[in-house]
Amino acid sequence: MQSHELLREVYDRANAKQVAAELGLSLSLIYKWAEPTEATGSGAMNPLDRIEALVKCTGDVRVVQWLCERAGGFFIKNPAAMWPHPHYLIPATNQIVQEFADLLSVIAKAAADNQISPPEAASIRARWEDLKSVTEGFVRCCEQGNFTPLKREAEAVAAGKGKHAAA
Repeated sequence: MQSHELLREVYDRANAKQVAAELGLSLSLIYKWAEPTEATGSGAMNPLDRIEALVKCTGDVRVVQWLCERAGGFFIKNPAAMWPHPHYLIPATNQIVQEFADLLSVIAKAAADNQISPPEAASIRARWEDLKSVTEGFVRCCEQGNFTPLKREAEAVAAGKGKHAAA
């Protein structure tokens, strides 16, 4: 879906006049954002396109992470897919279980004194983000039938270079 198409759908549910007023912008600009900007279109570059351009030119996804947090969610980058290698499913599922165990360990240590300090909360958040990321990567590989990223991670761990390799 193109950004202008999404904005058109948003305006179908929200009052474009109210959006313009709350943002302090003209109604015509709000509607231009919902039009294509390609050679034949008369639309204006909308905020969604600008955020995309900002992320592309900086290579920094923290803008998207910030926006997701403000919307009450979180951002997880999708892994790149290559070719299928289903024989790496077992190590990948073991990695998810290990990530979950690591999260539970951090939670248990933090809660041992019946309170959780800000640094402990940050540690819990970091482990949670790792678990979500590993699990999302696994699910994506399953959906696409492409397990090359899982193979690479298993090989890195076996070679002692992965983040979960024994020290």
